Amino acid sequence: MKIDFHVHITPPQIIAGPEKYAEKEPYFALLSKNPHNKYATAEEVITALEKNGFDKAVVFGFSFKDLGLCRFVNDYVIEKVKEYPDKLIGFMSVPPNANGMEKEIDRCFSAGLRGIGEIFPDGQGVNIDNGQETRAFTNACKERDIPMILHVNEPVGHYYAGKNDIPLKKIERFIENSQALKVILAHWGGGLFLYEAMPELREKFRNVYYDTAATPFLYDAQIYAAAKALGLCEKLLFGSDFPLLPQSRYLPALEQSGLSKEEIQLILGENAKKLFNL
Repeated sequence: MKIDFHVHITPPQIIAGPEKYAEKEPYFALLSKNPHNKYATAEEVITALEKNGFDKAVVFGFSFKDLGLCRFVNDYVIEKVKEYPDKLIGFMSVPPNANGMEKEIDRCFSAGLRGIGEIFPDGQGVNIDNGQETRAFTNACKERDIPMILHVNEPVGHYYAGKNDIPLKKIERFIENSQALKVILAHWGGGLFLYEAMPELREKFRNVYYDTAATPFLYDAQIYAAAKALGLCEKLLFGSDFPLLPQSRYLPALEQSGLSKEEIQLILGENAKKLFNL
């Protein structure tokens, strides 16, 4: 089974007029104005999965700062997961520090959504390293045993829309404050995975996973070998960031990575199956 763990879907109403939704959402405005930005409906995701030989996708809407807009995209995810239960695993979008956050988590969890993502600390105005500010959110996730995807980007290299200046140290503090929470750090955790060579970080990050979203834009095939050298193949989850990139763009680098067939299978789906107890 091949599972794409990082896929964005967007309600047709937003696709038809993103400007309306960008008016009070600066982070969404920043991304939507990017000429490389793309949108996809659930049906377009399923077409891509079938074209590229994938069985399932973890899908989520945009994580707005406004809870009402998050409810709107969550309704779309709930509807499409019910329509395509064999293809889609739904995650919900919530602002971690919003009033009513836990009520929305309960609503979506009861409707069958399996996790939360992709949280944008910068775009949603969350002090991710402040334990008091994030405690209610992380406790809600732990009590329901649901994982969350956290947007992280590398602190060096070229700029692109959505690249923020949140130090990796703040991500470490969030993990430190959220022990027992299953966290997927998007985009290779901005390189934070390399520090699992430190025994103290390896212990602290025992419930942390890393997805591969946007790899072709950032790294060459050697990044997979680096993860293997650190013994992290069982903590890697294939993520395409579709519709930004199709799943097929990732496969040549995986084939050139030097990983065994079994290790590639872990990344492409076996790790995700274990995380969801499929």
